[in-house]
Amino acid sequence: MHQAHSLRSVDLNLLVVLDALLTERHVSRAAARLNMSQPAVSHALARLRELLGDPLLVRQGGGLVPTIRALEIAQPLADALAGVRSVLGPQGFDPQGTRHRFRLSMSDYGGAMLLPNLVRDLRQHAPGIDLAISQFSREAMAAGVCDGDLDLGLGVFPVLPPQVKSELIINDDYACLLDRRTLEGKPLDAAAYFSRPHAMVAMRDDTINEVDETLARSGHTRRLALVLPHWGVAPELIADTDLILTVARGSLRDLVLGDHLIILPAPIPLPPVPYVQIWHKSRDRDPALRWLRARILQAAGRGAELQRKDG
Repeated sequence: MHQAHSLRSVDLNLLVVLDALLTERHVSRAAARLNMSQPAVSHALARLRELLGDPLLVRQGGGLVPTIRALEIAQPLADALAGVRSVLGPQGFDPQGTRHRFRLSMSDYGGAMLLPNLVRDLRQHAPGIDLAISQFSREAMAAGVCDGDLDLGLGVFPVLPPQVKSELIINDDYACLLDRRTLEGKPLDAAAYFSRPHAMVAMRDDTINEVDETLARSGHTRRLALVLPHWGVAPELIADTDLILTVARGSLRDLVLGDHLIILPAPIPLPPVPYVQIWHKSRDRDPALRWLRARILQAAGRGAELQRKDG
């Protein structure tokens, strides 16, 4: 059994380092988060191991994996530090005077709807805040949040692990992109929709998608003649073909339609598209992350307003 320590014998700065290590699970990333050198973080980890009588984090692959003892500590420690930060300042985070790097993952849709407003906001009001944006499948985003590799994931998540929390950003609806000439003057009704081939943008061709799940529940199927991961080229592939692309309406907001492409409402009942941001529940009271989530909501509000004007 490890030796107990009184509070006065503990350097509380070590607990801040431990919290960063448990969040990042990587010495260099924790050092960057804390604005410390890697040797200083490694030295602090060695002192923590001695203090708590446990390895706390062990090397595996390219990162660190927490021990059972570390996992037991993580949530109470995060809650305690969040409480201290809330006492020390009204927000617990000073965006104007802090250097901080956030790691986000989102699709082209999120990039189009959020990033222009968000980046302008940060450059004006929080110039020390850096963003690293990546793009993964929804499963990989959830895993990245769980593993501490991502601060936030943004997307549509029908199912989430229990340790992940979510917040609605935009409630969008589906629309169809097609070449108007292929309608031959006829409406796009349900019969025409199911008789034609379809395109889908997805990271993988086995991706669970809400459109086909909804169709299956009503006894319908559609032929996916094209599944591709590249949104940028998708509209160009619709022109001069009989393909239909069914996507969230917001992703078509800035599309230059030209003479032949047309956007129409989906002719079949489809659920709304709940675009959310997700984070690990251990970070729920993290002042920096709470601040960024609020800025994203503000950026999304302006994006949704533009979308309504375009619609």
